[in-house]
Amino acid sequence: MLIYLTYNDLPSGIYSSQVIDVVKFIQENTTKKVRLIAFISLRDFIRNRKKIKQELASAYVLPMFPGNVNWQKNCYLLRLVLFFLRPSLVIARSVQATLIAKKAIRPTTKLVYDGRGAISAEWNEYNVVQDANLKSQIHQWEKIAIQRACFRIAVSNQLVQYWQHNFNYTGTEHVIIPCTLNEIFLQPIDPKRITAIRTQLGYLESNRIFVFSGSLAGWQSIELIKAVIDELLQADANNRLLFLSETNQVINELIRDFPEKVNCLKVPVKEVPVYLSVCQFGLLIREKSTTNRVASPVKFAEYLACGLNVIISEELGDYSEFVRANKCGEVFQLGKRLLYTGQSPETNRKLALENFSKANHKASYLKLLELA
Repeated sequence: MLIYLTYNDLPSGIYSSQVIDVVKFIQENTTKKVRLIAFISLRDFIRNRKKIKQELASAYVLPMFPGNVNWQKNCYLLRLVLFFLRPSLVIARSVQATLIAKKAIRPTTKLVYDGRGAISAEWNEYNVVQDANLKSQIHQWEKIAIQRACFRIAVSNQLVQYWQHNFNYTGTEHVIIPCTLNEIFLQPIDPKRITAIRTQLGYLESNRIFVFSGSLAGWQSIELIKAVIDELLQADANNRLLFLSETNQVINELIRDFPEKVNCLKVPVKEVPVYLSVCQFGLLIREKSTTNRVASPVKFAEYLACGLNVIISEELGDYSEFVRANKCGEVFQLGKRLLYTGQSPETNRKLALENFSKANHKASYLKLLELA
């Protein structure tokens, strides 16, 4: 049996596409038995447990031990669960999940570290964790997770280079699996729905529509994006901007300054593809940081899957160079005029399916399962 373990990851669109869809993909494409074990906070535990179970009924959803400083104590409950399940392989998503699993598994069980980014950099660059004691230890914990796992998943080649430079990782026991598309992005969209939403939003055929989709977390660099949008909207009277996100002070200021040009909508996850398909360009602008240099933003794949060309900043994961190599957008420089170039929607969608569908990375998943 294979266990996929998550710690302190709450249900969301990202969780659905990067965890639940992965478990389902392995179940459907191999003969291995797979079980998701999710440790989540006691806060709203019943509601969040229900959300996960609705998507994956077989999941074990367990309460985290109270208090951030007590996170390692979760190994006791995990050890009990694993005693009955007796897995031959555990894939742990995050540093903390890996260290908990390391204490809970039997000596014969293989452990894979699923590296989602530069965790110690993320905690310190964006204050993801407030506790100073935890932040002071995360570098050592990340080193242990990388060095003591028997195999690793990295979301980008840049992340592997980060491991090599910062944690003396010299091995080859890893695979690159970027953040892949949710199944809803693989489904065709009725062109009539796209036209209807475009009309509903008041867009004209002459409008050039840019979109920002996703969360407003610190690494999204919303202040930098504001500067970019100011420049875009002043450069051409036909340019428009759609936010598919929550609102905040920066977005409210943009709506105030450009009331006829900026919209902000929060739509259900299943509706995101059709709203993206209304647009021509996806914005993926982030500041230079270690967190962003190694990242694999799923919105990059989502933009391409909906036919958009991507306006991307320099040194963003493997994808600034991907845009250059495939001419599927432009690498942005503040103050430099955009050319509004790129590929056709059909070409971009093909690029997305060839590079960011789970099926495209089946060989890497099968390589992992050889450990079991």
